[in-house]
Amino acid sequence: MAEIRIEQVRKAYGRNQVVHGVDLTFRSGEFVVILGPSGCGKSTLMRMIAGLEDITSGEIIIDGKVVNQLEPRERGCAMVFQNYALYPHMDVAANMGYALKVAGVPREERERRIRETARIVGLEDFLARKPSELSGGQRQRVAMGRAIIREPKVFLFDEPLSNLDAKLRVQMRVEIRRLHKRLSATSVFVTHDQVEAMTLADKLVVMYKGNVVQVGTPLEVYNAPRTRFVGSFIGSPAMNFLEGSFSANGEQFIFDGLPIAVDANIGKRHAGLPVTLGIRPEHARLVPAGTPGAVPATVDFVEELGAGRVIHCDINGSSFAIAVADHTTGQTGDAVGLEIAQQHTHLFAQDTGLRLDTIASVTPLKVAAN
Repeated sequence: MAEIRIEQVRKAYGRNQVVHGVDLTFRSGEFVVILGPSGCGKSTLMRMIAGLEDITSGEIIIDGKVVNQLEPRERGCAMVFQNYALYPHMDVAANMGYALKVAGVPREERERRIRETARIVGLEDFLARKPSELSGGQRQRVAMGRAIIREPKVFLFDEPLSNLDAKLRVQMRVEIRRLHKRLSATSVFVTHDQVEAMTLADKLVVMYKGNVVQVGTPLEVYNAPRTRFVGSFIGSPAMNFLEGSFSANGEQFIFDGLPIAVDANIGKRHAGLPVTLGIRPEHARLVPAGTPGAVPATVDFVEELGAGRVIHCDINGSSFAIAVADHTTGQTGDAVGLEIAQQHTHLFAQDTGLRLDTIASVTPLKVAAN
């Protein structure tokens, strides 16, 4: 295991700066997921940890040693790539043992470690096959086996599941998490898939436009997003947003003339300020039209999800989604009311997108009853 410290790391290509002064610490044995949209700098940051990209400024420290000038093979990291990067002319055993062969590990010891690694990743019966004879999931296991066999201090995963189908992705998430627990290594996993991030991470790092915008456990980030971007990027179905302002006394949020109760302590500090109200689909409830205090809306369309449904409503031209478990509730064209749970509202300044309070909640999530 090894601690990783990233101190004021920047990366620029000419005048184009893609990573802006990142400061992070990954504790030994942590499973860290770096999450963000395409082009946010997450893969560049990982490649700088691995030594595959030069650092423009700052320091990367692995296991107490500054590694800026070290070659990739000297950093104690093993990387699993999106495209597997297997040698097509070699069988599974040769692919997994190649790094040991190059390092001069004796044949007997090499074969013992290949067999042990194949057992860990479930490929004992496939050692003589070429990559072209394997499924996508099996090839990904070979790539992970090739990393494991080196017994590294740090595992780096660069979007390793993006080429797999949905069922295999779920299966491989479980396998990667089990392997991490078994090997007790420090793991850093890059993805743009928020479901992967939520299910795998001990620590979640959210990046946007080359900056780290939030760090925390998955539940901390989900329940208290620091910015509107984080709120919109984390969660499926996505968070709803309504643009409006606080009332003069700060006790209500006003959206298109409709009052919605919010935390008065926050409202009074920002009375009259233009704000964005965010509410997750599971924290609103569908009620009969005309219910006192409910926001009037019309059901636009309904998504059936098997275990539940998402009801998309129209509020004066703005879309609003509600996650429900009752398959009989809400039909297209229905006039309905929306009850919004005041304790679960998220309030962001319209100009900066920053959250107006800094209280993090880790309350267990619940789907609203109907």
